[in-house]
Amino acid sequence: MRKSLLLALFALFSANLALADAACDAKAANKKLAGAAKQSFLRKCEKDTAAAQASCDAKAADKKLAGAAKQSFAKKCVKDAMAK
Repeated sequence: MRKSLLLALFALFSANLALADAACDAKAANKKLAGAAKQSFLRKCEKDTAAAQASCDAKAADKKLAGAAKQSFAKKCVKDAMAK
């Protein structure tokens, strides 16, 4: 039971990071970045997204959210954090 819960959490986190990668790529394209500037931007964007995800997961845990409520809260929280 614990193992399947951990796998589900890992899958959720991985899915959010995959969406973050796409969002970071889109932002880089909008800024018309290329080469080293693009790579630097992507590294920083992905690092910021991971930090926002961890912060939002902690906030969801503080609110004792689970399941779909946690997913919805975390998704909106990360989106809001990255919009700033």
